[in-house]
Amino acid sequence: MHKSRRVLYCASAALALSLLSMGQPLQAAEADTANHFMFRAEEFEYRADDTDGETFNWDAEAWYGGDYRKLRLKSEGEKAVGGHLEDAEAQLLYSRLVSDFLDLEFGYRQDFSPRPRRGYGVIGLRGMAPYYIAFESAAFVSEKGRVSGRLEAEYELLLTQRLILQPAIEINAALSSDSGRGSGSGINDIEAGLRLRYELHRKFAPYLGINWERKLGETADLATKASEKKAHLSLLGGINFWF
Repeated sequence: MHKSRRVLYCASAALALSLLSMGQPLQAAEADTANHFMFRAEEFEYRADDTDGETFNWDAEAWYGGDYRKLRLKSEGEKAVGGHLEDAEAQLLYSRLVSDFLDLEFGYRQDFSPRPRRGYGVIGLRGMAPYYIAFESAAFVSEKGRVSGRLEAEYELLLTQRLILQPAIEINAALSSDSGRGSGSGINDIEAGLRLRYELHRKFAPYLGINWERKLGETADLATKASEKKAHLSLLGGINFWF
C-alpha cells in the first residue's frame, strides 16, 4: 500500500480509537450482553424520472450487536430497469455508542459501480439530532488518497398511527475531483425525497413519493460535457420493511 494511504488509514483508526475511549462507563459497556440481528430496507423502490428513465433503487442495512456495539453491513444502489447497474456500494462498519443518541462508526466501503471501482476507509457519526431528525454523516478516504463526505438526514411526521410522511435529504461533497468517476471538488450533488408510507403491519409499509436530484459545481460541468442531465425529478413507489 502506498505510504500516503497507510498514513490516512492509520490516522482514521487513531481518531476512532480515541473517540471510543470517551464512550460510556465500563459498567454500562459490561451490561451490554444481549446481541440481536436486524435487517431493514429503508428504500426498496421503482422510480420513473422526467426523462422516461426507469430504475430500481435500494437502501438497506443489516446489523448484529447490542445497545453499545454493532457490526453493520450497508448497501445502496441503482439499476436501470432492463439495463445495467448504474450505482452500487457496500459498507462494512463497526458502530459504537459514544454518547446518548450518537454512534461512532468506522470501517470500509467498496463501490462496485460505476467504474473504475473504488475502495474507501470510512469514519462517521450517526444518531438523532434535536427535533427527532435522524442523521448519518461520514468521511471517506479512497485508496488513492481522495477525501469525500456524505450527510443524510430524515424526519418522520406521523399523520396518523399508520400514515407517515418522511422527508429526506442527502448531500455529497469532495475535497478533490475524480474525473474518472465524473465527480468534481466541492459539493457534488444534492438529493431530496418525500415519501408517504402506510404501515399495513409494523414491519411492512408500502409507500409513494417523489425524488429530486441535482448535480452541482464542477460535477455538473462534467455531466454537461458527458451529455448527461444535471437534474432529475422522479415519481416512485416501493416498500419499507424490516425483520
